[in-house]
Amino acid sequence: MTDTPPFWQTRRLDEMTAEEWEALCDGCGRCCLHKLREDETNEVLYTNVACRLLDLETCRCSDYAQRRRKVPDCVQLTPEALADIDWLPPSCAYRLLAEGRPLAWWHPLVSGSPDTVHQAGISVRGRALSERRAGLLEHHIVDWPGTMPKPRRPKLRRVD
Repeated sequence: MTDTPPFWQTRRLDEMTAEEWEALCDGCGRCCLHKLREDETNEVLYTNVACRLLDLETCRCSDYAQRRRKVPDCVQLTPEALADIDWLPPSCAYRLLAEGRPLAWWHPLVSGSPDTVHQAGISVRGRALSERRAGLLEHHIVDWPGTMPKPRRPKLRRVD
């Protein structure tokens, strides 16, 4: 008997069902942080300021179904849109798979738990603030959302 590889290893992004596509989101919240673009260099500058709809504890959108109505500039990720988006964090599953790279151990599809993204220190939990409290975005420019995190594995203890 052979194990069937998971869908993200056997299908291209544009071949996935809507359910599979949504399951790729690891729930880190990094893409929901506001970004600025440097005029002269076109460089993306990340901030630690989250969209007002991002729940800073769960790192999920608090009104995902209505997000584009409530936040008109919310970007809907699609396989086609990925080619034009240069600001997805390097840890993003959509970006990793588009670049032919594997999902990390902490991704919920790999680990089997939505908590590993937080336990590994990948999510914005404890690192972001709401746009409602932030003030000027220029005062909140940070590097960490645009870098590949060095995930910390949760501490294990021996069970006898």
